[in-house]
Amino acid sequence: MLIDLDDTLLDYSGGVDSSWESTCAAVSTSASVDPRTLVAALVEARRQFWSDPARNRRERVNMLGAWRQIAAQALASCGCSTESLALAMAEDYAERRRQAMCLFPDALVTLEHFRAAGATLGLVTNGDARQQRDKIERHGLGRFFDAIVIEGEFGVGKPDEAVYRHVLDALRAGPAEAVMIGDHLEFDVDGAQRVGVRGIWLDRAGGGLPAACGIRPHRIIRGLTELHNAGLA
Repeated sequence: MLIDLDDTLLDYSGGVDSSWESTCAAVSTSASVDPRTLVAALVEARRQFWSDPARNRRERVNMLGAWRQIAAQALASCGCSTESLALAMAEDYAERRRQAMCLFPDALVTLEHFRAAGATLGLVTNGDARQQRDKIERHGLGRFFDAIVIEGEFGVGKPDEAVYRHVLDALRAGPAEAVMIGDHLEFDVDGAQRVGVRGIWLDRAGGGLPAACGIRPHRIIRGLTELHNAGLA
């Protein structure tokens, strides 16, 4: 069983907006900027920064650097271009995000269930090596996994087939023996299916497949506990 980390086991996205808003409020006096104006500038800076797929792949392995660039762009659009303030914003936001992140209620019970059942487990996550390791250690996840593959350590990330082949080799498993569970249709479902691994899409919000989506998961679930008695078929 291969499992994604962010927004699958860990509520990664839940505190993004509130954390940025708190950061803007904290630095607005030093920046001599109205906090609402800075929040609006940050929304646009984030949109522009992450909308470029190539930049997304390049920058997500150094999240503090990415947040510094986003903060610098937002500050500049508000007439404040202090590099030290951009770094202070990034560091403030990083700590707020770290404190806000928590495991979903079904995460530990699911890992415990499949570990007790004798399943071989692999964690497969994109992103910054330091931050992903911190999440794993902070939430006590390492003890559940026989292999952990992090983009920032391995060198490439999902949906690259090399990621899936590497974790399968580490687990001594063939594609037909494995399933991949995650919230991202391209990374966790399509990438896995391209190497013959069954892809299970975690659709916590219940929005269903996008109308123009050509990816067809082997199964769609709303929560991880749906897998407990399902045989993962």
